[in-house]
Amino acid sequence: MSEQEAETLSPVLPDDVEEAAGALLKAACAARAKLVTAESCTGGLLASLLTDIEGASHAFERGFVVYSEESKCALLGIRRERIDSCGAVSKEVAVAMAQGAITHSLGDVALAVTGYAGEAPKGKEAGLVHFAWARRGGETVHRVEHFGDIGRGPVRINALRVALDMMRQAVDEL
Repeated sequence: MSEQEAETLSPVLPDDVEEAAGALLKAACAARAKLVTAESCTGGLLASLLTDIEGASHAFERGFVVYSEESKCALLGIRRERIDSCGAVSKEVAVAMAQGAITHSLGDVALAVTGYAGEAPKGKEAGLVHFAWARRGGETVHRVEHFGDIGRGPVRINALRVALDMMRQAVDEL
């Protein structure tokens, strides 16, 4: 795989995010691992970043953009009752998203992200983001971040950093 930078998103992404994406894809290629994403608040940014880097198409299997509650149920097989009882932005839903992405793909590692990138509903925390990764036949790991009310763009960029870090950890543990 060449060390070319991500061309499409380059003008808006910090260098460390592009470098982390390149390192993740290189590690996934070396491990012959297929990556999957299930994204809500990042709206497909992670999948786009991973497909912007040439030479690693065999490492990225697919991405699910599941912004609505209905899409989380329809595409990832999450029970509506789980979302209704826990909320779409919760540990339980992030874990279910990661597990659903593995189940509904040919991937080895799936990363899920759900949160409040912009203004949160009344009584909820702006900048709260839940992440989970699942490995086929293995464990599922959850992480929560409290980025704060820093704005939609900065929350999404920080979420990319965490997602890439978590995916790299999952690949390294294969």
